[in-house]
Amino acid sequence: MSLDKLPNPQQFMSPVDLNKPPETGWMETPVNFRDGTYSYPAAGKNLKKLGLANPREWSPMDEDWKLPDNWQEIILKGFKERLEKYRSFKLFMDICVRCGACADKCHFFIGSGDPKNMPVLRAELIRSVYRKDFTLLGKMLGKFGGGRDLTIDVLKEWFYYFFQCTECRRCSVFCPYGIDTAEVTMIGRELLNLVGLNINWVIEPVANCFRTGNHLGIPPHGLIDMWDFMADDIEDITGVKMDLPINKKGAEILFVTPSGDYFADPGTYTCMGYMMLFHELGIDYTWSTYASEGGNFGLFTSHEMIKRLNAKIYAEAKRLKVKWILGGECGHMWRVMHQYMETMNGPADFLEEPVSPITGTKFENSRQTKMVHITEFTSDLLKHNKLKLDPSRNDKFRVTYHDSCNPARAAGLLEEPRYVIKHVCNNFFEMPENTIREQTYCCGGGAGLGNDENMDMRMRGGFPRANAVRHVRDKHGVNRLLCMCAIDRATLSALMEYWVPDVEVGGIHELLANALIMTGEKEREVDLRGEPLKDDSEDSEE
Repeated sequence: MSLDKLPNPQQFMSPVDLNKPPETGWMETPVNFRDGTYSYPAAGKNLKKLGLANPREWSPMDEDWKLPDNWQEIILKGFKERLEKYRSFKLFMDICVRCGACADKCHFFIGSGDPKNMPVLRAELIRSVYRKDFTLLGKMLGKFGGGRDLTIDVLKEWFYYFFQCTECRRCSVFCPYGIDTAEVTMIGRELLNLVGLNINWVIEPVANCFRTGNHLGIPPHGLIDMWDFMADDIEDITGVKMDLPINKKGAEILFVTPSGDYFADPGTYTCMGYMMLFHELGIDYTWSTYASEGGNFGLFTSHEMIKRLNAKIYAEAKRLKVKWILGGECGHMWRVMHQYMETMNGPADFLEEPVSPITGTKFENSRQTKMVHITEFTSDLLKHNKLKLDPSRNDKFRVTYHDSCNPARAAGLLEEPRYVIKHVCNNFFEMPENTIREQTYCCGGGAGLGNDENMDMRMRGGFPRANAVRHVRDKHGVNRLLCMCAIDRATLSALMEYWVPDVEVGGIHELLANALIMTGEKEREVDLRGEPLKDDSEDSEE
């Protein structure tokens, strides 16, 4: 579904009434697969490539989903294994008191008005089966004890609603018991995977990454061509020629970023920003055509898939004999690398504790993973006055910043990106307090949901974020929304086009590169997008 098939924004949200009680109980309300609100299933060929269960072609609109004859047994066995393996999962199944503190915190509930998109009720979809099959009270009382049987209708409900959760964890911030609904969604998706139920927007990138090292399936020569094109564009804009280090053995730093930065605007401009920064610093680093993906769609598939896909990064760091790893602007990439990688793929005892080659700063928070985020690295450079900048080059931009869910809420990267932004532009405006930092709203298209067929639900889920952008647009004239996540840069672009069409999306290091005064550069007339550094209004004022 394309944006032009949606109603105009004024009509789109008018039927949503968050105060109207549903006409039937949630257990009696069947799932309705409506165009624009669900994602296409994983193609059988991609399931085969990954060795996943039950590869075949099917559609959620089919009556027969072509499940194994013993699908209930498979899922309940998987359920039991995960209850035993993950203590947090069992805890989350037991301690919810259904207080509703999370209910209106979910962007999908706000945008759709569907009660089953309340985090408490979405978790109840799986918790009710837990009660029926794994608790004494549920076995004895059934529905009266909050339990229900695992039927085909329940399974279809899981598929629909667990793929209407972006695992953003905003609801968890407000839960008095600290229940992480994203973890519940992750387990729900793992259980669906056991019988071959996943979406192609997740599984195809996973299959590509398993095959070529990146989500887009770009082979090594294709990556090199794209990097060279970017270097040529930089030379045209700045007059500075650069030779990119690729697969360089013995380099000090391995740089890894999501493949969306190589392939799609506006991520490509952020990628050019990295290149310009590293060249100006003269650091000893390398790109890799093998570890060519920082993102990890295993996070949206299963814990085991996270481990499988992430292994290539440490393996490449060891092969190239680097000292430490630097990561680009990405959301779920950083959560995986910062919180899972050392446990799943480590210990990284062959690497050194990261130390900035320019400032000498020890990044002690990266002692375990040996991995530093680019905004940590750059903000440290700025703190030590190691970069020459002309922020007036960005004066045509009136900027606000979207805290990407995983680096902000999950990993605490709140001040570093703002520190960089405030050094590279003169016009920065925060969105309302309850929509940023730990309380940030999601882009509405993360966790594999950023596909075209899901456009109706994406625009609904992204509405709270778009509404906050519209607020600062109206109040301060904001025209550029910055973020540090490859998925955000892709999904927010469509979101702005629909809800706030005069605001464009970009990355932090794109604006840093605009402001960066490079050694030997020619007079800069255009920004990285090839557009004049000054707009007509600035020229007329002069």
